[in-house]
Amino acid sequence: MKYDVRLIWDAEARVWYTHTDIPGLCLEADTFDELVEEVRLAAPEMLESNCDYTGPIHLVFEAVRIEMAEVS
Repeated sequence: MKYDVRLIWDAEARVWYTHTDIPGLCLEADTFDELVEEVRLAAPEMLESNCDYTGPIHLVFEAVRIEMAEVS
């Protein structure tokens, strides 16, 4: 099974958070790498608990970070 996981930067809160179709998976972390690791550990648990799924999964990570820049 393949699951897409968007990791989105919240500049105001200064954290990365998830947006995904994995039921129950809603995480945030201070760094991108921390969030990837949290998702990697939590995704199998969420799928087993919420979907009765066991077996291999592929996690496809997409990072989104929007920053403001001023043009003079």
